[in-house]
Amino acid sequence: MTTETLARTPLHALHLELGAKMVPFAGYEMPVQYPLGVLKEHLHTRAQAGLFDVSHMGQIRLHGASAAAALESLVPVDILDLPAGQQRYALFTNEQGGILDDLMVANAGDHLFLVVNAACKAQDLEHLRRHLGERCEVESLFDSRALLALQGPAAAEVLGRLAPQAKQLTFMQFTTLELLGVECYVSRSGYTGEDGYEISVPVEQAEALARALLAEPEVQPIGLGARDSLRLEAGLCLYGHDMDSTITPVEASLAWAISKARRADGARAGGFPGAERIFAQQRDGVASKRVGLLPQERVPVREGAEIVDAEGALIGRVTSGGFAPSLGAPVAMGYVASAYGALDSQVFAVVRGKRVPMKVAKTPFVPQRYYRG
Repeated sequence: MTTETLARTPLHALHLELGAKMVPFAGYEMPVQYPLGVLKEHLHTRAQAGLFDVSHMGQIRLHGASAAAALESLVPVDILDLPAGQQRYALFTNEQGGILDDLMVANAGDHLFLVVNAACKAQDLEHLRRHLGERCEVESLFDSRALLALQGPAAAEVLGRLAPQAKQLTFMQFTTLELLGVECYVSRSGYTGEDGYEISVPVEQAEALARALLAEPEVQPIGLGARDSLRLEAGLCLYGHDMDSTITPVEASLAWAISKARRADGARAGGFPGAERIFAQQRDGVASKRVGLLPQERVPVREGAEIVDAEGALIGRVTSGGFAPSLGAPVAMGYVASAYGALDSQVFAVVRGKRVPMKVAKTPFVPQRYYRG
């Protein structure tokens, strides 16, 4: 895809003004880093606050009295009992129990507000319209709203200067706030493991809001490079890498995202695509599963590296890996045969023909600092 055919977010001109290095990502031209550099951007977000342009992601509204019940037919998540002003992590599954995408679902009171991944948004919209179109209204906000993420320990102080009510929110709460005189959807959530917010703003006002936030002394613009290292340290999956349509929530170590009410023994058991296979895996176990991995040498282990046992037999593959700036050491995630899935199990990654010893480790690698009140 040439730069001429790549889509641009409403903040494209601002990224260029700020000296961003732009790269293709999910069909968009996106900032991978700014002059500060990936390492310093990462550490700044952990120490103060970083502003991310995530406008490439898909925003969708579901309207109608049946919207919650309708959405439950596509996700293994309790949407009917999701309180107004709360947000929940969800998964679209297919008939084999594989993950079509992961998303956020918020109860905005008079509608459901969804945020889906950029690379999947067109197919997600089509999926919703095909399966739910007769039960509720599916409204695309792809072209009308931008999305900003303000992340880091200073995020609440910064956003609180524009809207004091922002500081009252706790992790995974959702509300409508007026920022610079504009109605925005704000959730206290993010993709870094830090406290922070995701802010949906009308396209026309996105640049003004971004500039206002960047004018605060604690805030730096942060690119995709640091976004990736931050989410990896937080042990968070990236769709298309750590999970895809061939991997179930149980294999992906995301069984916690299957709500109690929707499990095999729940009040509204099943009723979502692939439920029987997922329930069978919860009952009988899986052949392989996603784990955290700590390389025992200072060698970055990247996505795609084979994982072998002491005898050299193939037992898995790395799906995300790199240097963790907060730890000053490499970390990775990947899938290993379940026999090797216990904490501290010794495995090896094959990097340029050489075996790098690794230990299966608990995630997150860096403690999460979500604000729970």
